Amino acid sequence: MHHLSASAPVLFLNSLEHEGKQFIRIWHKHHPAISKRLKESAFVKFSKTYKCYVTHKTPQAIEQLHQSFQGLALVDTRYLNRPKRLRPAFGAVVRGRGEQSEPLQKQPELPVVRLQPLLCGDRELIQVSFQYSEVIYRRLQVGRSCEWLAEAKCFALGTRAAEMHKLLDELQGLAVVWLCSTLKVSDMSVMRRLWEQTYWKGAGYITCPMPYLEKLQLLNYSMSTIRTYHSLLLRFFNGHRVQGLDVINAFASEEINQYHRQMVQCGSYSYSFVNQSINAIKFYFQRVLGRHTLDLSQVERPEKPDRLPTVLSKQEVQKILSSTDNLKHRCLLQLLYAGGLRIGEIINLKVTDVQSGRNLLLIRGGKGKKDRTTLLSRKLLESLRAYYKAYRPKLWLFEGQTGGQYSVESTRNVFRAALKKSGVQVKATPHTLRHSFATHLLEQGTNLRYIQSLLGHRSSKTTEVYTHITSHGMESIVSPLDNL
Repeated sequence: MHHLSASAPVLFLNSLEHEGKQFIRIWHKHHPAISKRLKESAFVKFSKTYKCYVTHKTPQAIEQLHQSFQGLALVDTRYLNRPKRLRPAFGAVVRGRGEQSEPLQKQPELPVVRLQPLLCGDRELIQVSFQYSEVIYRRLQVGRSCEWLAEAKCFALGTRAAEMHKLLDELQGLAVVWLCSTLKVSDMSVMRRLWEQTYWKGAGYITCPMPYLEKLQLLNYSMSTIRTYHSLLLRFFNGHRVQGLDVINAFASEEINQYHRQMVQCGSYSYSFVNQSINAIKFYFQRVLGRHTLDLSQVERPEKPDRLPTVLSKQEVQKILSSTDNLKHRCLLQLLYAGGLRIGEIINLKVTDVQSGRNLLLIRGGKGKKDRTTLLSRKLLESLRAYYKAYRPKLWLFEGQTGGQYSVESTRNVFRAALKKSGVQVKATPHTLRHSFATHLLEQGTNLRYIQSLLGHRSSKTTEVYTHITSHGMESIVSPLDNL
């Protein structure tokens, strides 16, 4: 037997699909002896279409290649079964039956009933509030889920899951129940009903299995991730509801591939949407059903487009921050920029998280449930002190008009209004201030490692994207056109 050294020439094998048939594409660095051997091999043909040697994709052909090139070259099969990379950025595939239909249909819009925490004496209750409706009022009045509080002039219910289920039963078909951001529900059966209440449940509708939600909760996934996974698995189930859950549970990787392939090819879904769907479905099959032998490594993932984040100039940031006369709104926007905060982090800030003695801001439970500290600008600290004297927030640093935590949508509205008033003609969101914070720090010469820590990035690769958009060091480079 001939043993080849590590420096020996290599024959690489790739998968090739042509007219529905599977072939092996053979390629190598220029080597006369290998080219001659391929030309002499009866089971190998040169393809004028693909400008390379090919053979049928069978175990026998792979074995023949090993035997034919023994002592001459190493046959490398590492790329033979690699998952294909779908590239939606290169254009969507036009399919005869058109776009993939949305499997989950929404019910007609209904009135909204909001739930928020309520402290009545020494009792912790949940307040039920809604725009007055005679029908809803009468239903709650005769129902058994709520009680009328004469002093507070509102309906309220207890904090047990059973009472929440009764309320949902009574309001089914009459109203949609929304939770206030400060009301946390840990019972997943309640959350499942809240998440699925707006869907039209026709014949064959498949609900999300409770073991799936409980497993995610047990593994300490955030409620935001659980909700996302729930909606994506629900979409997958009901896209195949004609076949039934038992058949779906027996799916092979090809059925899962086909489902996501259609999503990519119709061009209506983003890279992150498709990838989250793959992750949600893989979790169900492997972690809940225990089908670890199911080869989901071949599930095809779309290639992520390399898009650079939008960044505002310092002058544009200054215009936005100074465009509002409302002290609370100005502090909110200044904090988003000065600390590089995410929108979810700023609404979760408490008064005690402002550590003025150390010029630091404590961020608790950021993305990935990580705590960190970030910068507290001296200019911002002066604004925050004036804001505190004027508004006297009790628990949360930014509170709504009626108390309680400021909402995400209110924060977005504040930014949109400031952006419009400033006259800055850039399509931006509150997160754009975070990108601008990182880029401006980099342009000031701040070490990338410190920026990574301030932003709360787990990987330095995430932070390195800002090196592609900074103008730091570019000023001294002269375009060759200017020297003509």
